[in-house]
Parts: sequence; C-alpha cells; structure tokens
Amino acid sequence: MNILSNLLPQQPAQSQRQKKQRRGIEIKSPREIEIMRQSAKIVATVLKEISEMVQPGMTTADLDAYAEKRIREMDATPSFKGYHGFPASICASVNNEVVHGIPNPKKVLKTGDVLKVDTGAFHQGFHGDSCITIAIGEVSPTATKLIRIAEESLYKGIEQVKAGNYLMDIAGAIQDHVEANGFTIVEDFTGHGVGRNLHEEPSVFNFRTREMPNVKLRAGMTLAIEPILNAGSRFTRILADRWTAVTVDNALSAQFEHTVLVTESGYEILTDRSLV
Repeated sequence: MNILSNLLPQQPAQSQRQKKQRRGIEIKSPREIEIMRQSAKIVATVLKEISEMVQPGMTTADLDAYAEKRIREMDATPSFKGYHGFPASICASVNNEVVHGIPNPKKVLKTGDVLKVDTGAFHQGFHGDSCITIAIGEVSPTATKLIRIAEESLYKGIEQVKAGNYLMDIAGAIQDHVEANGFTIVEDFTGHGVGRNLHEEPSVFNFRTREMPNVKLRAGMTLAIEPILNAGSRFTRILADRWTAVTVDNALSAQFEHTVLVTESGYEILTDRSLV
C-alpha cells in the first residue's frame, strides 16, 4: 500500500508532517526478519488464494471480507483497516483505478476487468505488504501486455537489490523496462520501507529522481517495491472518497508489489507466493 498522496492529492513525495514523523531507515535483526517472514507469508497466502478464487460476478467487498477472515485466522490483523481511516482490509482497484480503491458490495467484477488487490498483515509487531494484478477472464491485448510488463518491471527492480547498490538502481531498472514497452510510470506514488510500521523510510521510487537521497542499500533493510504502470497518461486524480486514485484519461493501470529483504549477496522476496 502506498499512501503518499491520497490525503494530499498530487504530492510527488511525502508531506512535511510525514517527514517529521520519520524514524530513519531501520535495519532488522535476525529475530525481526524471521517475524517479517511470517507476516509476509500471511500476505502471500491471502493473495494467492484470492487470485485462485476470484471470478466474474464476485464483488470487491466479497474479496475484502475473505481477506480479513483469512488474515485473522492466521493470527494477524489487517494492516490497512483503519490506517489513516482506510475502511477495508484490501485495496481493490479496477481498470482505470490506480491505487487505494475501496471495496464495495456494488462493484461487481466482470470478464475483461483488470483488478489490483493490495493487502497487508500485521503479525507480532511487524507488517508484510504486497499487491497483485489479476485479469478477470479474458482481457484485451493491451491489458494482457500491461499486466505482464508491470510484473516484469517489479522483478527488474528486485534484481538490483543487494547490499552496496542504490535505490536509483532499482528505480532505473523499473523505469527503463516500462518505458521500453510503451507504458508510463505513475509518479504520484512510490514504494517504501516496511517493518514495525506499514510505511517506513526510505521512499522507493520507480523512476529516476533527484528529489530524494539516493540511499545505499544495506543488509537487513526491508523494502516494499511496487511499480505502478498506466497504459496512457501517468497523471492521476483522487476521487471524492479521498482515497481512490484514477487515471486522468481513463486508461488502464496495473501494479505489482513485494516485500523484499536486502541481503549481503542479493535479496529475499518475503511475499513470494510460489512458496505458500
């Protein structure tokens, strides 16, 4: 989940108030990392199950209820519910909805929809955070390519993760892959550190920028890397609910996210769905 600009629309980075609340970059201990593996596994399990069960005719509220039930069954609490007032356990964003879509019993999924499901779990003091994009039934060729490139760009970024590399190595790899395939990076939202808090330092950009320090990666850092791609304009606007971001031109949007541990030799994907 990324909350950079839902409260202050169109801010490219965190507000000054948020900056004052920063605790700095936290390096997790082996004990803390093991707990994060557990919280991340809960998230991965829920997203895998949702990806396997979702079908046309279900509502986004159905998915939210399922996610909350499963998270609590696994001895965790939903990270998102109540966070800055967010009313649900998942963000469910459909088609031109970019991020932070609020689940709704009236929003019925249909064949051809592009669904983003983002969720987090808080377990024994630490959060896990991840997002997937799901094609509902048969989707358009543009949607198929957008989803594929969004997922590929996440892994292009993750491949740059290891102690001694820099945040801009991640950002550049993501940006280059996205733009080479004809899509745009949403700049209003970024990834982030994750751990004791759902959002921690540092901001993890998906595009090259000099706006924030180019932080050197250290073993023990835990990052939520989450490229967000649009099929059209990169610009977004916030709906009246003050949460849901949509594309300004109604183009499709896709997103993937993993919680990733930085190691001395590379990385560990804590929310790897293939391991659950």
